Amino acid sequence: MSAAPAAPPPASAEGRGLLLTPPRSRPAWRLVPARVGAMCVVELQKLRHDRSELYTRAIQPALWLVIFGETFNRIGVIPTGGIPYRDYLAPGIIAQSTMFIAIFYGIHIIWERDSGVLTKLLVTPTPRAALVAGKAFAAGVKAIVQAFVVLVIAALLGVSLTWNPLRLLGMVVVVVLGSAFFACLSVTIAGIARTRDRLLGIGQAITMPLFFASNALYPTESMPSWLRVISAINPLSYEVEALRGLLLGTPANLPLCFAVLVLAAALGITAASALLGRLAR
Repeated sequence: MSAAPAAPPPASAEGRGLLLTPPRSRPAWRLVPARVGAMCVVELQKLRHDRSELYTRAIQPALWLVIFGETFNRIGVIPTGGIPYRDYLAPGIIAQSTMFIAIFYGIHIIWERDSGVLTKLLVTPTPRAALVAGKAFAAGVKAIVQAFVVLVIAALLGVSLTWNPLRLLGMVVVVVLGSAFFACLSVTIAGIARTRDRLLGIGQAITMPLFFASNALYPTESMPSWLRVISAINPLSYEVEALRGLLLGTPANLPLCFAVLVLAAALGITAASALLGRLAR
């Protein structure tokens, strides 16, 4: 009678330990950039599949540059430091168009709440600040595309803007930081309003005051004293000043502008993260 086959040797303790050890989670410093990158890729995929939003959003900046810019360029009543008013206006229109994209980004969060996506995201181990930062900088992706669309329109209209790669890279950073702040402001408002109708109403009520209380259309020196105070605490003013300094070469305190935009984006992420749970309830 043949011998029974030998039983396989038992697995060692080290082997069993390797099989039973759960995978280690990523550290936070690696998790946040990964989530931000994933959200940005999602936004790029949306734009690739549906470009109609870019075409429709290009209409308003073109109208501002063609009608408003040409009219006030002929009148010549706004002091611009010796540059054509249309050139002076172009960086302000870039900041305005990117702000209009980001300020209604909270509608996407409310839609994700209504569809159950936000609840699923909140039960993952991803920190809420990483989720908000991902959403905020994803809005910056749309804003970058919009900024280059405005640049092309401005170039076709004869606006003298720089095409220096380093200055364009600085423009990208400025636009992303500004859009991140306004997207977080929108998410914060969504956390308070909690409905799309209320968010639309509040967003429409604050966008134009933010725009007119900045240096996008006219220099700060031309404002009344009370409006200068508002402009000094308006992040859009620092975004416009940085864009003018980078694209036109006008005098600008770029370190201060970048510092204010970074601080505004950080405060926006903090406030939006605190209210994200309230929005999900």
